Amino acid sequence: MAEKPSRSTAKLLVRQAKLSDAQAIVDLSRRVYGDDYSYTPEMVAGQLTHFHQGQFVAIYEDLIVGYCATFRIAEDIALKPHTWRQVTGAGYGSRHDAHGDWLYGMEVCVDPKRRGLRIGRRLYSERKKLCAKLNLKGIVFGGRLPGLARRIKQYGSPQAYVEAVQADRLRDGTLSFQLRNGFELIGVLQGYLPSDKESLGFAAHLVWRNPNRAEHPVVAEVQRRGHLPDVVRVATVQYQQRRIAAYEDFATQVEYFVDVAADYDADFVVFPELFTLQLLSVENKKLSPADSMRSLTSYTERFCETLTKLAVQYNINIIGGTHPTHMPEGDIHNNCYVALRDGSLHVREKLHPTPNERHWWKISGGEGAQTIMTDCGPIGIMICYDAQFPELARHLCDQGAMLLFVPFCTDVRQGFLRVRNCSAARAIENQCYVVLSGNVGNLPGVNNFDIQYAQSCILTPCDFPFATDGIAADTTPNVEAVAFADLRLDALLQARASGTVQNLKDRRHDLYHVNWRR
Repeated sequence: MAEKPSRSTAKLLVRQAKLSDAQAIVDLSRRVYGDDYSYTPEMVAGQLTHFHQGQFVAIYEDLIVGYCATFRIAEDIALKPHTWRQVTGAGYGSRHDAHGDWLYGMEVCVDPKRRGLRIGRRLYSERKKLCAKLNLKGIVFGGRLPGLARRIKQYGSPQAYVEAVQADRLRDGTLSFQLRNGFELIGVLQGYLPSDKESLGFAAHLVWRNPNRAEHPVVAEVQRRGHLPDVVRVATVQYQQRRIAAYEDFATQVEYFVDVAADYDADFVVFPELFTLQLLSVENKKLSPADSMRSLTSYTERFCETLTKLAVQYNINIIGGTHPTHMPEGDIHNNCYVALRDGSLHVREKLHPTPNERHWWKISGGEGAQTIMTDCGPIGIMICYDAQFPELARHLCDQGAMLLFVPFCTDVRQGFLRVRNCSAARAIENQCYVVLSGNVGNLPGVNNFDIQYAQSCILTPCDFPFATDGIAADTTPNVEAVAFADLRLDALLQARASGTVQNLKDRRHDLYHVNWRR
């Protein structure tokens, strides 16, 4: 009997470094650079003492596997030619200027054995968050050019080499990554780090400019309190059902879409309701509808392990559709599993099974509707039929959610439109974003899995900061697809504070309210 998995703790964390981490950071630098070029305990202590706020460590399974060091610096120093020793005070971070208006990135290193977990990207993200929180002009640093020594004869000069990388005629393992992550090339630094033989001592002079400097004042206040990003990128998967021979085939398909979304730097990837019904084609036994649900519950633990592993590996938050789950009390619930990129797993139950789900599949409704705190702020889950009850969305938004995710599974267009139109209403009345993800395709000969109809989409309120039709992204009906949208949280906050209509603010609390059972 498969029971409801308990919420797991984070496996991969990024946090501010402490003085007690100094020896572990030194050990990490030895694994990365060798004994001759590693940091000393005194250097790490200096970095932490001068600007504790700007040093971060990545911890995986209780081991420090990544380190990021920064300090503040004045523009006239940061944007002029310099060397690593000059600008960092020989690695001690002693050039830190508490009034400096730029953040200088002096170090990012990652354990060579953990480079498949996108730890570098997480550390760069923490730098950007810190820069935004301090309202600095941006980030500046000298970036390695590990392909330069091998290509210098071909290109003739470091300048020609970086220009080729910038024009996408050539790939450099470090510079290409930094350019994809929003950094701007402003020059080449000569003699930056003479010990870096692969870069011939040169470095790319790179900056990232803080987009929040001229931000709406309401948003600035919220971001100072909650450290929210200004833009959240969402990918919704319109999932094609096809026969599979083993669970591993299903896991491969899921990983494919997670990989695609991660390659486009999405913060969230969303899968449909009951997309694990595809697993019925593995054995394809003639079971009653209720027994088919019970058979699927045997996959719960493997399914959760797959989601958690992929979320960490690809550095993305996964809204894992839904999966039938055998509960401790004996009922079967239709649960959404949310795997966050810190390695934690969260469960949200469908509250409103449809009449057919109750009758044929013997699925019972869950209880409770709490938001889930993510690195992009609190989110809410509404599973298909749930979206047709306005009380749930309002309850989630009252808890602070600005993004609501709706995994759905509908067989015909009328059913889909009920979910779509109600979700659009939820977006308008709660001034929030609503993301829908549905199944397409059919499995002929597979018992208890009917036809599918979907047109997955990402919906917005209808006001001037948003798309005219309230649709940030849409898919073609009934074909496999992935839709992306960049969702600005400041636009929501601006609409809530001073929009053409202000649904949340204008509620008549003196006339009505909804009480949720404790």
